[in-house]
Amino acid sequence: MVQEISHVNFQNNKYIIPNHRTSEEKKELNVQANIKTKNSKKLKVKALVDSRCTHTGINEQLVKDKRIQTKPINFSFEVFNADGTKNGEVTKIALLEIKINRHKETLEAAVTDLDRTDMFLGYD
Repeated sequence: MVQEISHVNFQNNKYIIPNHRTSEEKKELNVQANIKTKNSKKLKVKALVDSRCTHTGINEQLVKDKRIQTKPINFSFEVFNADGTKNGEVTKIALLEIKINRHKETLEAAVTDLDRTDMFLGYD
């Protein structure tokens, strides 16, 4: 079931993504995901599972490079890093079918700058 981003539930109107992850001490859970886009492109991506992330996101550079189809949302919302610095603004989403091992679902991913990671799997 697709849960469209029709509103954003977060504190102080901020969408939070993790800070740049440069420390070797931090543990991360990355998974390889197979995604199928609305325009039938099939891609293997690296996805970071992050329970601190308020929404699932896809890297805007990946969207541009792979020409992944997006759709605008009726509102925009700001994106902030975990350290409070502004990252950007979300104005569009990508409808994706994602498969990780045997789990498969359709979701909408906010298009934003995710640095070196293809996707963040948030708690939405």
